[in-house]
Amino acid sequence: MFAPKLIPGDEIRVIAPSTSMIILKEAQIDLAVERLTNLGFKVTFGKNADAHDEFFSSSVSERIEDLHAAFADPNVKGILTAIGGYNANQILKYIDYNLISSNPKVFCGYSDITALQLAIYQKTGLVTYSGPHFSSFGVKHGFEYTLEAFLEAVTNDASYEISPSATWSDDAWYIDQEERTFHEQNGYNIIQEGEAEGKLIGGNLCTMNLLQGTEFMPSLKDSILFIEDDEESHSRSFDRDLQSLLHLPDAGSIKALLIGRFQVNSKITDEALKKIIMSKEELKNIPIIANVNFGHVQPFATLPIGSVATVKALDGQTEIFIEQKE
Repeated sequence: MFAPKLIPGDEIRVIAPSTSMIILKEAQIDLAVERLTNLGFKVTFGKNADAHDEFFSSSVSERIEDLHAAFADPNVKGILTAIGGYNANQILKYIDYNLISSNPKVFCGYSDITALQLAIYQKTGLVTYSGPHFSSFGVKHGFEYTLEAFLEAVTNDASYEISPSATWSDDAWYIDQEERTFHEQNGYNIIQEGEAEGKLIGGNLCTMNLLQGTEFMPSLKDSILFIEDDEESHSRSFDRDLQSLLHLPDAGSIKALLIGRFQVNSKITDEALKKIIMSKEELKNIPIIANVNFGHVQPFATLPIGSVATVKALDGQTEIFIEQKE
């Protein structure tokens, strides 16, 4: 089930179901609001978006209140999460999934928000979007690719391609917006060639694994699995987290694997990643592409969880098409 696409004049609600918006700098908030407003959207904020405790989050009841209010408000057409964090999975069993199912809306974010996105998709069938947070719109430089990909995903029904960006950056932009380094990107990294079509399922790997064995974990049957992790991941933790996912009952029918570019601090080289992947018997004979533009390295695309995608990795060339159909 796809929510209606966003159009100029629509209201976008910003909520903080993980870390509070209080940690964002005022200048970044202002730029994000300006960008979205210039696109024709009206930006509003959840009642508790700035609420916070000693863990820089808010109570479960406050986060649930804002989530439910956003889906229940008929004026709200899209929902952006403020930022990621560590505790979005705390609220999963308190969500009114019937409310969401009856009021389908564009819901976008990434990282810790993966827990919410997969749970909502599993419980309601609503396609959710692994893409920018509200805070992402506060990136001053190098945001064009991210913005274009977001608009392709949430404002039209046409198929679109996740093409490699010309450059990438792993800078802590939220600390210094001007001291940025952009590295040239020459395509994606093909680990294994092949062609496949399947349903996009994925997000942040360590967050996905929090859902294993629960009612909130979607099946990996016939999926195009996409995974990424942040700088807290390293070769050995990524290896075991991926292996854990591959032990799931339907993992044997995964059609393709897409891996987002790792942050530099992960110290996961292309060579190390290939060795990890090639050690997995479960991943033989499917296309596998790494350094794809999604996750914690900028810029990044928006991927609709639950949508059909086609993947080609042949003769050194890659194609990743999002079909925007179930």
